[in-house]
Amino acid sequence: MSSAPETTRSDTQNSHPAWLRLAHWLNALAIVLMVTSGWRIYNASPLYGFDFPNSITLGGWLGGALQWHFAAMWLLVVVSLIYLLFNVFSGRLSRRFFPVSPKGFFHDLWSALHGRLGHDDISHYNHVQRVAYLFVILDVTVLVISGLVLWKSVQFPLLRELLGGYDSARHVHFIAMSLLVAFIAVHLLMVALVPKTLWAMIVGHKERV
Repeated sequence: MSSAPETTRSDTQNSHPAWLRLAHWLNALAIVLMVTSGWRIYNASPLYGFDFPNSITLGGWLGGALQWHFAAMWLLVVVSLIYLLFNVFSGRLSRRFFPVSPKGFFHDLWSALHGRLGHDDISHYNHVQRVAYLFVILDVTVLVISGLVLWKSVQFPLLRELLGGYDSARHVHFIAMSLLVAFIAVHLLMVALVPKTLWAMIVGHKERV
């Protein structure tokens, strides 16, 4: 006896569920606090030949900046871990971020640069977005690891050696921070070009599945 055809699910669901939106905005807050307080910490012992203007730093003084930095660090670590676990165990990580390929990346990048990359379905990530978001996950990981070395260098000797020592860890931390800030700048530019992505991250976006 033949079985009945499988029913196709046609209900709607949020492409940006509540847990994702909450994690996004909490991490955005944590990153702003960490970057601006980190700039104040940097000014206390500059690595390079410049300082950040005090008007764009947080903390008022080194001790205050360190307190803000550590508080935001815990927020970033906890929320990022929850975000990653939800993505992995829900299968969202494999569905949204993979597969990726150099061919697909350069094809979508070329299309984006020529204004031919569509954004009708914002629940679907193109290869450029996939690479960018995977990069952010890796970059935040490097920030946390190098930050642990700077914070508790004696307690994490293996991490310190893997990063080439304390002074090298400072450079790694600064470079990782700079790359994250560059990503945020590009991210904000893309939001300005495709404003419906901001609305989706605020209220969620219904999609057909």
